Amino acid sequence: MRTPCSRVRSARRLFGMFLFGIFLRFGICASGFSAPVEPGVSSPDGNLLFKLQLNEGALQYAVSFKSKSVIEFSPMHFTLDGVELTDQLKLSALDPYHVNETYDWRGTHSRATNNYNGLKATFKNLNSDTSFILEVRSFNDAVAFRFIIPELTGEHVPDEATLFRLPAGSRLWYHDLEGHYEGVHTNNDISKVGPGQWIAPPATFKLPSNLGYGSITEAYVTNYAGMALQADGQRGLAVRLGHAHPASYPYRLRYSPEDIERLAKPARISGPITSPWRVIMIGPDLNSLVNNDAVSNLCPPPDPTLFPKGLHTDWIKPGRGVWKYLDGGGSNSLETAKSFTHMAAQLGFEHHVIEGYWSRWTDAEIKDLVAYANKEHVSLWFWKHSKSLREPEPRHEFLKRLHDLGVAGAKIDFFDHEAKEVIDLYQSLLREAAQYHVLLDFHGANKPAGESRTWPNELTREAVKGMEASKLQDRATHDTTIPFTRMLAGPAEYTPMVFGQRRANTTFSHQIATAAIFNTPLLTYGSNPSNMLASPCRDMIKSIPAAWDETIVLPPSEIGKLAAYARRIDKTWFLVVLNGTEPKKIKFPLSFLPKGNFKTTIVRDNAGDIAGQVALDTPLRSSNSLTVDLHAGGGFLARFNFR
Repeated sequence: MRTPCSRVRSARRLFGMFLFGIFLRFGICASGFSAPVEPGVSSPDGNLLFKLQLNEGALQYAVSFKSKSVIEFSPMHFTLDGVELTDQLKLSALDPYHVNETYDWRGTHSRATNNYNGLKATFKNLNSDTSFILEVRSFNDAVAFRFIIPELTGEHVPDEATLFRLPAGSRLWYHDLEGHYEGVHTNNDISKVGPGQWIAPPATFKLPSNLGYGSITEAYVTNYAGMALQADGQRGLAVRLGHAHPASYPYRLRYSPEDIERLAKPARISGPITSPWRVIMIGPDLNSLVNNDAVSNLCPPPDPTLFPKGLHTDWIKPGRGVWKYLDGGGSNSLETAKSFTHMAAQLGFEHHVIEGYWSRWTDAEIKDLVAYANKEHVSLWFWKHSKSLREPEPRHEFLKRLHDLGVAGAKIDFFDHEAKEVIDLYQSLLREAAQYHVLLDFHGANKPAGESRTWPNELTREAVKGMEASKLQDRATHDTTIPFTRMLAGPAEYTPMVFGQRRANTTFSHQIATAAIFNTPLLTYGSNPSNMLASPCRDMIKSIPAAWDETIVLPPSEIGKLAAYARRIDKTWFLVVLNGTEPKKIKFPLSFLPKGNFKTTIVRDNAGDIAGQVALDTPLRSSNSLTVDLHAGGGFLARFNFR
């Protein structure tokens, strides 16, 4: 059997010959580019092309899909200690390579595909005599690039301002940084996104002439600051590192002016510097975006010394959880915690997330609760403020205490910044938690950037305006937007499904359907578990998994208006629909089903807005269809069990 390494070696020679031909054709010589030169790295299927160009000595790039522009020629800017490196260049070496592999994954599907053509181009800056590598990868559904400065000693300050210039007529979905990553998206023609506008990635855009969609974000952020984007008013979105970001309201609320001032200074990095990957996901439709693996692909696999079975390491346990915070539940007592744990078991849920009131209990009381939870086959998670874990000693003490008490996970809150110092804290927590076999849930967090590939003990992070946002009135539009924006970066802990006033302009069926749309391997419900147990849809709620084997985004889906998924877990299929603010009647073919007859159970909107569950007497099959009447802000679920 050929290993991934042998496939890489065999493909590398052929790809190198192919790429050498491209560079020879376009006239590259050892001393640099001869204008007008546009060498490129194409995707394995040939549809995507990443092109490079020197324009009066300045490095530029462009991206095309099926020969149509996705990113117009845009300047690359990378500085070191204030000196521009991406100008006055000499090309020193080209190192092409190719990878084609798959690996186990969790979320939208259970197997990820990592198939790309890559190139490491080594340049020397003639002004500073500094060499750097521009590394590029072209997947069938994404391109990515990063800068590497390998020969550095001492401390240096990197910065970036690379531009992503979108084609005229593109429509962009975005929110600013005032709430950090807990914002509400708006959308606009790219020409109307004004200069200075801050944009929290992923920045999703629809290309003109129905060419398809793209989304800009980053991957593998380590020993570096995180990235946001800022519009230039001329269809360009520029990279801005964490020190340049305006301090968000959550950060201003919880941290001092001295903290804000400190994090506004560019970070110094010791030794060699490797930037995060700048990622552009691209596809003809929303299905290709939702199933895009590029962010996780660009991160290294788990360390086998910490995770001997990778995702399947024994103590890594994705699942669903109860949580007493949004929807009542009595006092913050040990007995209440036991009651919630018992209800989690009744629902078949695997986890119970407990807020900061656990800190009032003694170790003996916690051990008693853990013993009770173990009998119910429910794992416990404890909340903690990240501010108290900045230093190594209290961090070790907290994680070791959880391990020694038998507490499975920690919910760490209030990061709210993308400065390098904060990124370093994430990495320290992930590594040390892995050493103590502690699972992690980050709240008040930055967008995910593929961390859970390298650190499968990170099950989820918030970085989304979820059910905690009690004042959000147009939840229907928000819920049909974030599957195609924020959730492209990775898991989002929305804490879905509340039947009270927080559901705003959505129906009961919509609320239940959100649990089957919003991806997260730790699926923590906002609803009081007693309300889920009392619901006529209890059976459907209990059957919704935290991760899926297969996902298909169905054609009627439209950002901010409709999210319609066909999803599979084992041999059971679901049809899940979230509606925006306009009522709709849609006929869904069931062609996604395999051959055979399926027993069908349905949750749908009704006149009284009390979600009911109906089992159809007549079995359905792939040749059938379902016509769905959706209320404004409505929802729909159908479960198909093979007979």
